Amino acid sequence: MNYRIINGAVEFGAETILEEINIEIKDKEKIAIIGRNGAGKSTLLKAIVNNQMLTEGTGEDKFNVYKEGNPVIGYLKQMEFEDDSVSMLDEILKVYKTITDLEKKINLLVEKMQTDSTEELAKEYSKLMDRYEFLGGYTYKKEYETAINKFGFLAEDKYKKISEFSGGQRTKISFIKLLLSKPDILLLDEPTNHLDIETIEWLEQYLKNYPKSVVIVSHDRMFLNKIVNKVYEIEYGAVTEYSGNYTFYEKQKRINYEKQLKDYEYQQKEIKRLNDIVVRFKYKPTKAKMAMSKLKQIERMVKVEEPNKYDLTTFKTNFTMQKQSGKDVLYVKDLEIGYNEPIQKISFNLYRGQKLAIIGENGIGKSTLLKTLVNNINKISGEFEFGHNVTIGYFDQQMALLDSEKTVLEDFSEEFPNLTTTELRNSLAAFMFYGEDVFKKISMLSGGEKVRLQLCKILKKGPNLLILDEPTNHMDIIGKESLELLIKEYAGTILFVSHDRFFVNKIADSLLIFQKGDVKFFDGTYETYETSKSENTEEKRIAEKKEKTVNNTYLMQKEKNKKNARIKKLEREITELENKVAELNKELLKEEVYTNYEKLTEVQNEILSLNEKIENYMNEWEELIGDGEF
Repeated sequence: MNYRIINGAVEFGAETILEEINIEIKDKEKIAIIGRNGAGKSTLLKAIVNNQMLTEGTGEDKFNVYKEGNPVIGYLKQMEFEDDSVSMLDEILKVYKTITDLEKKINLLVEKMQTDSTEELAKEYSKLMDRYEFLGGYTYKKEYETAINKFGFLAEDKYKKISEFSGGQRTKISFIKLLLSKPDILLLDEPTNHLDIETIEWLEQYLKNYPKSVVIVSHDRMFLNKIVNKVYEIEYGAVTEYSGNYTFYEKQKRINYEKQLKDYEYQQKEIKRLNDIVVRFKYKPTKAKMAMSKLKQIERMVKVEEPNKYDLTTFKTNFTMQKQSGKDVLYVKDLEIGYNEPIQKISFNLYRGQKLAIIGENGIGKSTLLKTLVNNINKISGEFEFGHNVTIGYFDQQMALLDSEKTVLEDFSEEFPNLTTTELRNSLAAFMFYGEDVFKKISMLSGGEKVRLQLCKILKKGPNLLILDEPTNHMDIIGKESLELLIKEYAGTILFVSHDRFFVNKIADSLLIFQKGDVKFFDGTYETYETSKSENTEEKRIAEKKEKTVNNTYLMQKEKNKKNARIKKLEREITELENKVAELNKELLKEEVYTNYEKLTEVQNEILSLNEKIENYMNEWEELIGDGEF
């Protein structure tokens, strides 16, 4: 299977959304499409489905859409229910119509064989059973049962009518159907939205093992890292391809940008040098011929384009805490939380400077805890107490997304009536509200913009404890990275709920893990927690099976030691090569090098060769590190 769009574009009226699309989807590839909010990611998915949206792009190649094997494309936005009165199970079984029809044939044949034992019927039965096995007849029930369970549905939900489910639940049912239908190209637009960590982890494994092609638009960097092997970035209307996962894309983008920038700057210096010679000697008879040769040398050059600047507009803050809290920030003892009845009983302490993340499934009390702590809902029993001098900044996802006909400036100035217009606008500018942006009505802002405005108001008040409920929702990757930087630099204490594991791993130094009927404290990062969880799972598996021999343990340890030794050697090699590259980059700044074209080229080629070695070693290192056993 192969699907290609060559030099395509998407236009709406007079506006060009995507001006140069070059994308290829090969069989079994796992592809990410990334870019800032509004860059055209979802538009590209729609264009892959509906080629009528495409026109000729600005590139030199002839516009074409090429499909080998007539691939079936599955896209969640296309999934609709023909009949709301059927049960969830009957709706999902439509995916397995070929298998269920075959089951009916087999059952009829078995009935027939009870009174007719001819060889022809036995052969037909054998043939049908082979076909049944080939189609997955022995495993399809477990497959859909697992999916239903992982998406948070109860066993009894299978028999409910589709019309009885909420809009969010109906979307999940559509998602389950899409996954189980196994199209040749599976298109997913923000598939982890509103899924808890356990479901996301299951989905990761499902997509990693998916036997066909997957194209994902997502801001979940850990999700992308664990699944994709190719990245298409949309920036400035063009689509650029990178091999590898999200982390590799980040590194390669930086390397490509820096290389092109250096090549451009070197060439510009060389052109200036040659032009200076021309200007100095073109009117001197004895030097005119030489001056003209320099002009021709410039004309013959293959010009290096100046690279586009990173599209890295971010928000930042110099807001400071009004006062410091005491060492003990929050004491929680046997706190029962819930609405009509308790759903969790919690005890923990929070200390100054600590960054505690709350993680776990949906609907088991994470946000309820935060609402209880800020007195938005009453506790059921138990106690909690904030320490000396604690001032709270509370971010609530639902409050942040409320609509209003006030402008950004009006809304912000109501919170800070004593600030001048200049001070108000400077504070808003720190969160990317520039110029005319401050006169936008809040009802017209995107979800990410509303989140930024709410965070700006909170941080301007200078609290020493931030209580944040899903702060990264509706943010693009650049926005998330900006928030990570901001929070890492924040000197106060943070208690936050998030399903974004990459964000949690970057920020949190400890975790509060919510499970059904149980809350556990973990002193460490999310990465450490994942490692300990996998180790516990492995220990449980070993305890259950009790089949591992001493010899096998020795061989496994030997292999583990061998791989660990290789990892350490690779790390030393990479460090040495990076040091060599750094030294050669210093050489490039020397006048005797950058004024000598041959010497300059020689040094640049050496840098390029070393960077290729680093890239190869990094790929091997990431492969070894990615192995869960090591």
